[in-house]
Amino acid sequence: MSEDVLILAIESSCDETAAAVVKNGRECLSNVIYSQIDLHTLYGGVVPEIASRKHIEKVNQVIDKALKDAGVTLDDITAIAVTYGPGLVGALLVGVSAAKAIAFASGKPLIGVHHIEGHICANYIENPTLEPPFHCLVVSGGHTHLVRVEDYGKYTILGKTRDDAAGEAFDKVARAIGLGYPGGPKIDKLSNEGNPEAIVFPRAKVSDNVYDFSFSGLKSAVLNYLNGCEMKGEEVNRADVAASFQKSVIDVLVSHSMEALAEHHASKFAIAGGVASNAHLREAMETACKERGIEFYHPSPILCTDNAAMIGAAGYYEYIAGTRSGYDLNAIPNLKLGERA
Repeated sequence: MSEDVLILAIESSCDETAAAVVKNGRECLSNVIYSQIDLHTLYGGVVPEIASRKHIEKVNQVIDKALKDAGVTLDDITAIAVTYGPGLVGALLVGVSAAKAIAFASGKPLIGVHHIEGHICANYIENPTLEPPFHCLVVSGGHTHLVRVEDYGKYTILGKTRDDAAGEAFDKVARAIGLGYPGGPKIDKLSNEGNPEAIVFPRAKVSDNVYDFSFSGLKSAVLNYLNGCEMKGEEVNRADVAASFQKSVIDVLVSHSMEALAEHHASKFAIAGGVASNAHLREAMETACKERGIEFYHPSPILCTDNAAMIGAAGYYEYIAGTRSGYDLNAIPNLKLGERA
């Protein structure tokens, strides 16, 4: 394995404790994820302090299992990659501290990885032929970014949300119609039973940047509709609300993405992030790309939600670019894409 680059990656930015071993940026040898969803469902969302404590309990276990599942030891590992932002500061610190300790004890290089860059790089694992440049839409609970991937590690942000992220809007609407947490998968499932044309919800446009997103008005429109039904004594068809809301989000995501592809004469498009596992979004993007002759890429659902394999892929390209982090690497909860500590 001496000519291969093996990255041990750690991800703990929110409520998944994850570790993976990735070979040469494209091959996932192991991908271990401990999810806290059942725990946080009790509270209707992620509780940062609880998330941090659970990361402390599980981080060593998932790292040991990742090495074991990959059939390697720490001696075989080339470098240690870890998410250091953005995310919940307490949760990030657990992963960063574990990675620094392992790097120090083993003498291996340490590489801090941007969480959003990790999501983008998840596409490399499942699509070995994908090479920059391409456009990527990153949609998750905390982020909605339309990005042009100029090269490995080089990104231009074309548009981003001005308020709520798409996944955040899904969670809030799901809570409003009584579906609970996590909202995205539940709305995706319930919408199969509803009529997406039943209710006309707004599709926001941001005047000073056509590629920016805004979902707070849509969220408010859904809440106003529900309140109006309650005041009039009308029964709410939750499936229709879910389907109509989801269609509004998807229409905006698709239209912004296709406009950017046309303006930049791009021929390749990828999606990433937790909301990218939404079946209706994937279908809509695939259809739109096919109509325009655009190559469409997406990771499987397990690589859309938070995982360490994507951090290992991003870590590989940072490693070969010469990126190295010091033992003073710290968690940066509001780290912007393209910034480095």
